Amino acid sequence: MEPSSDGCQCGGWNVVPGPGVRAPGGDLGPGMLAPVAAGPGSEVLAPEGPVPGMHAPDGPVPGMHAPDGPVPGMHAPDGPVPGMHAPDGPVPGPQDSSSSSSRRRRLRSPTSRSRWLHPTALLCLCGFFSNVRPSEPFLTPYLLGPDKNLTEQQVKEVFPVWTYSYLVLLFPIFLATDYLHYKPVIVVQCAALMATFFMLLYARGLLAMQFMEFFYGMVTASEVAYYSYIYTMVDFNMYQKVTGYCRCATLVGYTVGSIVGQILISFTVLSLFHLHVISLVCAAVAFFASILLPMPQKSIFFHRVIRDCNSKDIRDEGARSSSKGLESSSLLSCGDAEKLVHSHLLKPTDANPYTHRITNKTPLKGIYHVLALLWKTLMECYSSGTLLCWSVWWALSTCGYFQILNYVQILWEKIYPSQNSQVYNGMVEAASALLGAVAAFIVGYIKISWSMWSEVALLIFSTVIVAVLYIMATVQHIWVCYSCYIIFRIIYMMLITIATYKIAANLSVELYALVFGVNTFIALVLQTVLTLIVVESNMLNLTIFGQFLAYTVYFAAIAMLFLIFGAYSIMKKYSGEVRTAENSSECRDSKQEVVPGCEQDEYL
Repeated sequence: MEPSSDGCQCGGWNVVPGPGVRAPGGDLGPGMLAPVAAGPGSEVLAPEGPVPGMHAPDGPVPGMHAPDGPVPGMHAPDGPVPGMHAPDGPVPGPQDSSSSSSRRRRLRSPTSRSRWLHPTALLCLCGFFSNVRPSEPFLTPYLLGPDKNLTEQQVKEVFPVWTYSYLVLLFPIFLATDYLHYKPVIVVQCAALMATFFMLLYARGLLAMQFMEFFYGMVTASEVAYYSYIYTMVDFNMYQKVTGYCRCATLVGYTVGSIVGQILISFTVLSLFHLHVISLVCAAVAFFASILLPMPQKSIFFHRVIRDCNSKDIRDEGARSSSKGLESSSLLSCGDAEKLVHSHLLKPTDANPYTHRITNKTPLKGIYHVLALLWKTLMECYSSGTLLCWSVWWALSTCGYFQILNYVQILWEKIYPSQNSQVYNGMVEAASALLGAVAAFIVGYIKISWSMWSEVALLIFSTVIVAVLYIMATVQHIWVCYSCYIIFRIIYMMLITIATYKIAANLSVELYALVFGVNTFIALVLQTVLTLIVVESNMLNLTIFGQFLAYTVYFAAIAMLFLIFGAYSIMKKYSGEVRTAENSSECRDSKQEVVPGCEQDEYL
C-alpha cells in the first residue's frame, strides 16, 4: 500500500480525502489512514496516541459510516482523547476480555476462596482431632490390664463385634449419609466416638466392651460421610486439593496421637486410663467442630440441584451435571457410567423458588429408584476389566488388612507382655503410618504402565506379604514382629494407593464413593466369614499364632489368584499380538486384493 498525494490504494479501492477532515502536515503515525468514504476492504486503525494537527469534526462527517462490528486492529486509548466526549449511553463494541475476566476474578476471589476454605478447614479440624487417639495403640494392654481385667479369650470375643457392626451398618449409613445431607452423619460419628471412649473409661465387663465395639463400628461405617461431605461444598476443580487436605488431616492426627501416647507412656507416670481421657477430650473437640460445619444444600443421589431460580442449568458441584459434563462422560473407562447416572436420575417432584431437588413424596419409592440406579451403575462400572481386577485385590487385601490390624496387638502382647516390660506399640504405629504415607507419595511419581504390569506387581507384593506374615507367626521376637508389621503396612498403603488411582482415575465423584463403598462392603463380608472360621469358639478357635498362620495362607491364596490372572493376561496379549502380526503379513502379501479385516487390524 503506497501513499500518494491524491489518496491511497486500499484493497483495490481508491480512498480520497473528503470534506470535514483536514489531513495533518506530517505522517499520521504507524498504520493510520484517513479515509472519508468507506469502501469494501478498507481498514481503519487508531493511532498510538494523539495525532498533532488533527481535530475532531464538529458534526457528522458526510460519507463516513460507523462499522457494523468490531474494527480489526483498533485499540482503545490508555487515557482521554482530546476533543472526544463520552457518549450519554453505552457504546457497543468489543471489550478487553482478558482484563474484564481478571477484574471479575479479583472481585469474586475472596468469596470463592471462603466458599471452600471455611468448610474444608472445619472438616480437617474435625478429622484431625477425631484421629488423635493416644490410647488406640495400647487398647489390648488396657483391656487385659487391671482397668478392665479381661482374659485373652474374652478380648478375642470383643474384637469381632466391630467387624459385625461395621458390616451391618455400612450400607444403611451410606444411604442415610446422602439422604440426610452428610453433616448429621458426621455429627453422629463424632458422638459415637465419644461414646466409645466414655465406655472404655467407665464401663466394665465383657458385654459392655462388646457394646463399645458396636459404637466403634458405627464410627468407622460413618467415615463415608467424612470423605464425601466436602464434595458437596466446593467446586469440581477443587476436589483434588481438598481431598488431599482431608486425608492428610486424618493421617497427621493418627500419627500425632500415636507419638503422644508413646511419649506419655515411656517418659511420664500417666497410666493407660489417662490416655483414654485425652482421647475422649479430642473426640469432644471433633464433635463441636462437626456441629459448626455448614449444612450442604444438595447431595449426590437423593438431593441433586438441577436448576437455579431462573430455570437455567447450573453446574452441580458434587457431580458433573451440566451438558459439558455429559459430553466428557464418554471418556469414562467403565462404559459411560456417569452418563448412565445422569440419565437415570429421578425427575424433581417438589420445588421452591430457588432450586429443584431430586426428592420424592414417598420415601420408599425414592429409595427404590436410587437402589435401581446404584445397581445399574455398578454393573456398568464392573464391566471394565481393569477396574474389576483392582477392585478384587482391594476387597481381598482390605479384608486381611482389617483382620491383622484387629489382632496384631494380641500377638504383640503374647510375645512381649506389657505388664512386665515397656512396649513400643505407639512408636511402631506412628512409624508404619508415616512410612506408608511416604511410600504412597513416592509411588505416585513412578512411571510404570500399570495396565501391563498390574497383575505381576500384585503377585510379587502379595508374596512379600505372605513372607512377613509367616515370620510374624513363627519367629516370636518382638522387634522382628514390629519390623514385619511396618513392612506389611508400607506394602498395603503403597498398593492401595495404586488401586485407588486405577479405580478412580476416570470416575466421577458419585461413582468413586459408590465403587469404594461396595468394595469395602465386600471386604467386610469376607472378613466376617474369616472371623467366624478362624476366631469364633464354635469353629476353629485358633490361638493367636495359629490365626496369623491362617492369614498367611489367606494372602498366599491371593497371590495364587493373581498368578492365574497374570498368566491369563499375558497369554491373551501374546495371542492378540500373534494374530495381529499374521493379519499384517497377509495384508503385505496381497498387493492387489483386499484381505477382509486388514484395515481394521492395522488400527488395533
